[in-house]
Amino acid sequence: MTDTTTGRNSADDRALVDAIEVWAEKELRPVARKFDLADEYPEDVVEQMKELGLFGATIGEAYGGLGLSAGVYAQIVTKISSIWMAPCGIFNSHLIMASAIERNGTEAQKREFLPRMASGEFRGSLGLTEPNAGSDLQAIRTVARREGDHYVVNGSKTWITNSLHGHGTLLLVKTDPQAEPRHKGMSLLIAEKGPGFIVAGKLKKLGYRSIDSCELSFQDFRVPADRLLGGIEGKGFVQTAGGLELGRINVAARGAGIAEGALQLALRYSQERSAFGKPICQHQAVQLKLADMVTQVESAKRLIEQAARKYDAGERCDLEAAMAKLAGSEAGAYCAQEAMRIFGGYSYSVEYEIERYYRDCMLMCIGEGSNEILRTVIAKQLIDRHRI
Repeated sequence: MTDTTTGRNSADDRALVDAIEVWAEKELRPVARKFDLADEYPEDVVEQMKELGLFGATIGEAYGGLGLSAGVYAQIVTKISSIWMAPCGIFNSHLIMASAIERNGTEAQKREFLPRMASGEFRGSLGLTEPNAGSDLQAIRTVARREGDHYVVNGSKTWITNSLHGHGTLLLVKTDPQAEPRHKGMSLLIAEKGPGFIVAGKLKKLGYRSIDSCELSFQDFRVPADRLLGGIEGKGFVQTAGGLELGRINVAARGAGIAEGALQLALRYSQERSAFGKPICQHQAVQLKLADMVTQVESAKRLIEQAARKYDAGERCDLEAAMAKLAGSEAGAYCAQEAMRIFGGYSYSVEYEIERYYRDCMLMCIGEGSNEILRTVIAKQLIDRHRI
C-alpha cells in the first residue's frame, strides 16, 4: 500500500523501522552506558547513522534524502530513544535545519546544502537560543550587518546541539534591530564554520551526554549574502516558527521512547526481583505503577500519530504538535521516575541503565518550548478554535 501523502510504500517504511530497531538493539544498547558515563561523542555511531540514511530521513528524495513522513520519522525516533535517547539529538537539529532550507530556501540554497546534509557530509544545527533569550526568540541580540555581498555577524548563542562536531548552523539574527514589531527585523542565515565562528565551550550536562551542546560566539563573522534563507530579510521568525511542529513531534517521540524504554526495564526487573516471597510484579503497589506507565506511553503515541498525520497532510498542527510534545515529554518524566521507584535502591547505581533514563527525561520537558509555555499555546489555540 502507498501512503497518499508521501507517495511511499508503507511496507517499505515498516521494514525500515524494523531495521532501525534491530540496529539500535545490536549497536546502541551495548555502548550507550559507556558513552554516556564518559560523556564521549559517539563517532562510530554517527558513521553508522550516515550509512542508515538517518541524516536524510525527512529530506526529499530529489535531494538525496529518504523523504520519510513525519509519522515514520517519529516511529524511528521512538525506537531509538527507548534504548538511548541522545543519538536522536545529533540528527534532529540537523533535520530541522534541513527542513527549513527545503521549505524556505532558494533553489540554489537547496541544491548546495540538502544533498550534503542528506549524506551526513554536512551536519547542521539550530542557532536560536541566547543567554538572555530562550522561549522569547524576539529578544535575541545577535546582529547581522550587511556589508556589500556579506553579512557581518556579532553576538552569542548557547545550548546549540551539534555545534562542536557539526559543520554549521541555521543562525537566527537581527538584520534590523530597530524594527517594530520586533519579529520583522529577524532573519535566518545558513552559516558554515569559518573565521569568527567560535565554539566557546562544551556545556557539562546532567543528562543528554555524549552529544555536544555548546556556547557559540560570533566576532565579525562574515556570511555571504546569498546564504540569507529565502533571499529576503525579515522572514526569520516566521521561518523558525514554521519548523517548530516537526521539532516538537521529534521531542514528543523522544519522550515517548524514554517512557517506553523505562517501562520495559521496569517490567522486566519487576519479574526478576522478589520481595516477601514473590516477584514484586505481583504486589499491587507495583502493578498500579505499571498500569499507569503503559497507559501514559500508549496515550502519548496516539497524540504523536495525530500530530504527524496533520503535519504530513500539510494541515495546521501547532495545537496537535504542542499536545503531543507535552504528553510525550511528561510520559517520559513520569515513567522514568516510577521505574526508579520500582528498581528501588538499585536505581541509583550506574550498573543499571534506568538512572540514565531518569537523567535524560527532563530535557524533553524543557526543550523545543518548555511545557509551561506549551500549556499556554494549547489553551490559546483551544480557545481560538472554539470561540462562541
